[in-house]
Amino acid sequence: MGGPGGDRTARRSGVPVPAGGHRRGPLGRRRWRPLSAGQPGALDRGKLFAARLHAVRTRPYLASALFALHVVESRRVPTMAVDRHWRVYVSPAFVDRTPVEELAGVWVHEVSHLLRDHHGRGDRFAREHGLTGPGERLRVNIAADCEINDDAFGDGLPRPEGAVTPAALGLRGGELMEDYLRQFRLGARTQEFAWLECGSGADGRERGWDLGPDGAHGLSDQERDAVRFRVAQGIVGDPGDAPAGWRRWAEEAFHPPQPWREVLGAAVRSAASGSGAGGDYSYGRPARRSAGVPGAVLPSLRRSPPRVAVVIDTSGSVSDAELGSALREVAAIARAVGGRRDLVTVLSCDAAVHRVDPLCRAEGITLTGGGGTDLRAGFTKALRVRPGPDVIVALTDGQTPWPDSRPPCRTVVGLFDRRHGAADRPGHYRPFLAPSWARVVRVG
Repeated sequence: MGGPGGDRTARRSGVPVPAGGHRRGPLGRRRWRPLSAGQPGALDRGKLFAARLHAVRTRPYLASALFALHVVESRRVPTMAVDRHWRVYVSPAFVDRTPVEELAGVWVHEVSHLLRDHHGRGDRFAREHGLTGPGERLRVNIAADCEINDDAFGDGLPRPEGAVTPAALGLRGGELMEDYLRQFRLGARTQEFAWLECGSGADGRERGWDLGPDGAHGLSDQERDAVRFRVAQGIVGDPGDAPAGWRRWAEEAFHPPQPWREVLGAAVRSAASGSGAGGDYSYGRPARRSAGVPGAVLPSLRRSPPRVAVVIDTSGSVSDAELGSALREVAAIARAVGGRRDLVTVLSCDAAVHRVDPLCRAEGITLTGGGGTDLRAGFTKALRVRPGPDVIVALTDGQTPWPDSRPPCRTVVGLFDRRHGAADRPGHYRPFLAPSWARVVRVG
């Protein structure tokens, strides 16, 4: 198991495991550990299912998910682990030596990885940040456990010894896996958690014991979504029984946040692929119809990577954090057009345009401003840059007037997301209505 009640292998320290499968930790506390993989004995399903029933009684809002898991007996798994297809792999030796109450906590922990899509989120984070190898996936598993364990136990579910919590890493509780991943690296603090093994359902990395997408008893994408919806429906319908982390998850399950960076990139690519964007005639490859015109060479229409002008709102109403987010989006936009930084131009604009910079490095761009807001000046300047842009991207809080007419190129508006902060200060944040001719994406 790679979560609560998780165990460290004996080979790390070389200390023999006493009879019963446990030893004293550094503070004299008992920690359960996996026994050797080939031990005889069939899986005690009666005990395992009794633990699941205890989990359902203590966490009734998770009942649909707990009963959706299909049990697979496996002696290759140290404790318990899940795959992304909603199978739970169980070690018979681990079930034999673990009390029913602790097994119930393990059930809740493992199904939490699947409900919160830690495998999909781990894959996305790894792609965006270039994380590879089992060490980085272990870090994903630790961060995912921190997200779950800070409020998973109590009220009938004892916290197993060795369960990973944010406090154990010196971090603040109540945050998401992605937040924790940005705050720690593998080192002395995480050495005690090298035994973690929650399976591919927790970190996205396939294991040798996984049955895979074609194996028996896996749930389809539609079935997984249906289970998540039923659990979220139960939490929203009776929120008093669920801790804050689950209530937040349920609200997002009903109103899922857009993966805004992917949406922004897709919007730029879509705008760039529109009629007339990034296209020009070239004699580098003659048109095929030249053969029908003897003695003449006709140019062909070739599509080149689009030129993008990024207008960043640097007015006084935009925070430093939002400006930092804007610079990260500039780098994402460069990736969306094939990594051609020479095709991206950045304009700082409040009520007037202060700087026009070609993109060399996002971190080397100087953003100036701090006054009022009128991005119409930024649009005007962007259209005067030569060669002209195929796409204009405006990153703003929305408190600006917009051009009266549609620009002669595609437009994407990235709005800094202030919906939650605005609720705390009614009447303070009043963005202008974004123009109908622009593709609007919420950023952050």
